[in-house]
Amino acid sequence: MLNSILFYSLDKAIRSYRRMAQANIDRAGLAITIDQWLVLRVLLEHDDLTQHEIAEQVFKDQASVARMLALLTKRGLLSAVPLPNDGRRTKLRVTEQGQHLLDAVHPLILNNRARALAGISVEEIAVLQQLLERIAGNCVPTD
Repeated sequence: MLNSILFYSLDKAIRSYRRMAQANIDRAGLAITIDQWLVLRVLLEHDDLTQHEIAEQVFKDQASVARMLALLTKRGLLSAVPLPNDGRRTKLRVTEQGQHLLDAVHPLILNNRARALAGISVEEIAVLQQLLERIAGNCVPTD
């Protein structure tokens, strides 16, 4: 049975969470996807990343990230500030409008997480976190 396969259950949990989270954001009338929110959060925390590094952080391919960055910039949620010593490169910054949207989404994210983790103790979450990090580490390619 598929449900007996650990990675099937992990994927099912992640997809279920993402569907619930996006539905709650949509119901609140906020025009942002989970992936766009994640890109904005990453850029808020690290405004010196390349597109490749952003893609790695959000687990998306570079083409998808490039499209998201263009859309977020067009919507005024991101700005591209030219680097003074390299006219070909820019630094992406979350705009005030982008920050307002992040602030509006934040309580929903917290509620989504609380709902998804209901009935799971802090200790269980810590163990799960450790196990997932170990699995991720086991999957790092060796050269």
